[in-house]
Amino acid sequence: MSELILVLGLLAGAYMAWNIGANDVANGMATAVGAKAITMRQAVLLGGTLDFIGATFVGSHVTTTIRENILIAEKITQDPQVMMLGMLAALLSAAFWVFFATWSQFPVSTTHSIVGALIGFGIVSGGLRAIVWAKITAIVASWIVSPILSGVLSFLIFHFVRKSILARRNACARALRWSPLFAGATLFIVVASFLMKTPLGKRLQISDWDALGIALSISVVLGLVAQEWLGRTIRRFDEEGVEEIFRRFQVFTSCYVALAHGANDVANAVGPVAGIYAIYATQSVATTTPVPTWLLAGGGLFIALGVFTWGYRVIETLGSRITTLTNTRGFAVDFGTATSVLLASKMGLPVSTTHAAVGAVIGVGLGGGLAAVDCKVVFKISIYWVITLPLAAIPTMMIFKALMWIFN
Repeated sequence: MSELILVLGLLAGAYMAWNIGANDVANGMATAVGAKAITMRQAVLLGGTLDFIGATFVGSHVTTTIRENILIAEKITQDPQVMMLGMLAALLSAAFWVFFATWSQFPVSTTHSIVGALIGFGIVSGGLRAIVWAKITAIVASWIVSPILSGVLSFLIFHFVRKSILARRNACARALRWSPLFAGATLFIVVASFLMKTPLGKRLQISDWDALGIALSISVVLGLVAQEWLGRTIRRFDEEGVEEIFRRFQVFTSCYVALAHGANDVANAVGPVAGIYAIYATQSVATTTPVPTWLLAGGGLFIALGVFTWGYRVIETLGSRITTLTNTRGFAVDFGTATSVLLASKMGLPVSTTHAAVGAVIGVGLGGGLAAVDCKVVFKISIYWVITLPLAAIPTMMIFKALMWIFN
């Protein structure tokens, strides 16, 4: 029976990874498509490739099978087969929910989907006392904190760009003058996010202060290099030239978000699979297990396949249905998203990249007044966020009961 559960777990993990790619590629690529910095085909190709690279080479090699300490394993079961079936049920339920959201063209948090599914397993097998409710409270708070933080940041960035560049004479010259700041700040966020409190930083034995110093040094040097490069390659020195400058910044920030997504969210698919594999190998229940590189690569591959085959659906919603995006607006969205997620993760807040991206799009849209934002779309997206936990948890309970009946 254990061998069959393991095979089913691998298939469920592949299906979950495919759904993650289909839904979450919009976090990084939607604004670039909406602002016409890249085409939909380019977005899907870039997003899929970078998601795979991030998952395989930067993804965490150690993850908790009891995701983010949501469950208290001792109060659930010490029966290895029951725990394997619980992880399998959680994977299937979360994958079904993300599939439905993607089919409906709405962005949801894949992290919160798998957390909700694990909650369902915990309640049905160990009762309410098996759940770490403090973590659930923090997740609910993140529905508010994450989009507001990214929305405010993106609004302020776009407001600065509009007042300091777009509303002035010689806007292109002013954009070039400010380009080291924008390029440098972007590079600082990228480098710091990959070195601070990450598996890569630990492998390189880099402290947080060292990571900040390295990120600052790289950002200053390459910011000046970017200014020189832009000055030589910009074709027009008018308003179109301003958009061309920010178009290049935006492609870079979009690629960063896609790479980071693969590194961070691959655990949503392979974490439970690694738990099933570890229980199968040791015939005991463990809360922490090493994740083999082949499992990360497999997760990255199916994330990429999800991007290639269905990623365009949610990109359309996030990139064009909430508000109209230009390259300057799109850059503000990507920068606000990446910065808020980095800050929150370093503070230990369980934020969702999806929620941050949507909040950033709304924040930039509000820069043009409330009428510039499609509030009906925002309301529908918010409803999907709120119902993610219960609609991942309840099917898990039913799937788990069905699996227990089948395998016993």
